[in-house]
Amino acid sequence: MLERERVAEIVLREVVKLIKEEGGEDGEVSLQSGLADSGLDSLAFAVLVTRLEQSMGFDPFLALEDEIFPRTVGELVEVYVGHQMESVPPHR
Repeated sequence: MLERERVAEIVLREVVKLIKEEGGEDGEVSLQSGLADSGLDSLAFAVLVTRLEQSMGFDPFLALEDEIFPRTVGELVEVYVGHQMESVPPHR
């Protein structure tokens, strides 16, 4: 299981990389940054999720019963961290 800090590092790195590829500004991206404000459209978000799956080995959106639309980078991190917590078998 990846630690929260490592998940945040991976997500931030991929968001910044994708923003640059999409021709966005080189501004600072933080956990409080809005995903929509960053200039990423729905297609770019799908690319981001695919890259995160390649980096972390799972896509938490496939396991969700309800659709979730994270508004900030931090909320996206929490989706990945939360999925890991739900996937861990109970300690006996």
